[in-house]
Amino acid sequence: MNARLNAYANPLAGKLVKHLVAANKVVEETGLPAVTQELVKIRASQINGCGFCLDMHTKEAIAAGETSLRLNLIAAWRDATVFTDAERAALELTEQGTRIADAAGGVPDDVWANAAKHYDEEQLLALVSLIAIINTFNRLNVMLQQPAGGYQVGQLG
Repeated sequence: MNARLNAYANPLAGKLVKHLVAANKVVEETGLPAVTQELVKIRASQINGCGFCLDMHTKEAIAAGETSLRLNLIAAWRDATVFTDAERAALELTEQGTRIADAAGGVPDDVWANAAKHYDEEQLLALVSLIAIINTFNRLNVMLQQPAGGYQVGQLG
């Protein structure tokens, strides 16, 4: 599979990605746990069918010490006992925020309230921002048909 265009060589794509990466760095520097950030990126990428992002974030999660058991169970987090209540709240918010068009009125109040039990205001804003950022990356990569499988840990900074 080949990408529809070479985003790495395109100056406009380079500018866009630079700003998205900078926004992601702001999120990384918050109090939102790094493991939660990777779980969110992986779950949104599963929902959106973004192979490139799944390749990238599963490899980054493994390099950061995440277990294969937890990675294998992200899509079935509701039935898995390996996630904390806070991680479950983040995964639920990720699903609702990623599938926002499926729910008239957006993210349900009970989903938000559950996340607010586990995360402070800064962490909630970081979580919402992260969900928006990974969904943007997913959509870019899916539309461009960015191939998966060749990502190397740390490749994109």
